[in-house]
Amino acid sequence: MHKTALVLFSGGQDSTTCLAHALKAYERVETIAFDYRQRHHIELESRIKVLSEIRRQFPQWAGKLGEDHLLDLEVLGHVSETSLTRETAFKMEVSGLPNTFVPGRNLLFLTLAAAVAYRRGLEVIVTGVCETDFSGYPDCRDDTMKAMQLALSLGMDKRFLIETPLMWIDKAETWRLAESLGGSALVDLIIEHTHTCYLGDRAHRHAWGYGCGSCPACELRARGWERYKAEVPN
Repeated sequence: MHKTALVLFSGGQDSTTCLAHALKAYERVETIAFDYRQRHHIELESRIKVLSEIRRQFPQWAGKLGEDHLLDLEVLGHVSETSLTRETAFKMEVSGLPNTFVPGRNLLFLTLAAAVAYRRGLEVIVTGVCETDFSGYPDCRDDTMKAMQLALSLGMDKRFLIETPLMWIDKAETWRLAESLGGSALVDLIIEHTHTCYLGDRAHRHAWGYGCGSCPACELRARGWERYKAEVPN
């Protein structure tokens, strides 16, 4: 039975929900994030606040929450021409993928996470990728995760489990999952302290949290919130 986990934790809604899932499921949980010079660099500040609030508001989890790791991946910003790493407008490409797709990003993240997990003796790698309510990114698909799990386990001669709690649920169900894990306190924490907006906007407050309200990440989060609230009993 697995007892330890490393969570890919950006400080957004999805990764915070995954962190809560891991803290409920495992005895020791560490977190990892990556600075690839993303436009929404403010998420790296938000994640520290989220970790602090989780320790403060959920004492039953505080003792399980271990070391946090932040890796410098400036090279990813240099090799990618996307709207997440350049000051360009969001649009769809001729490939059918949005220009928010950073080629190789999740593959690199998982490889480095596995290297850290190997060194730290962590068995499970938890990531918030999703094939149900996503932008079509090929590195978020279930087949990609299964292939990475096999490749990393073989390449490091250590059996890793890549866990994807959000793979088959949409954003409304992600809000519901957060509520089931940590009640209204966790939902409120996600609204107030997590960051999803691709433009890094922390000036505009909405019912679902902070953001510009018009980028793809904000629109997805807002639609999920509306569906979630419509289904919550009064």
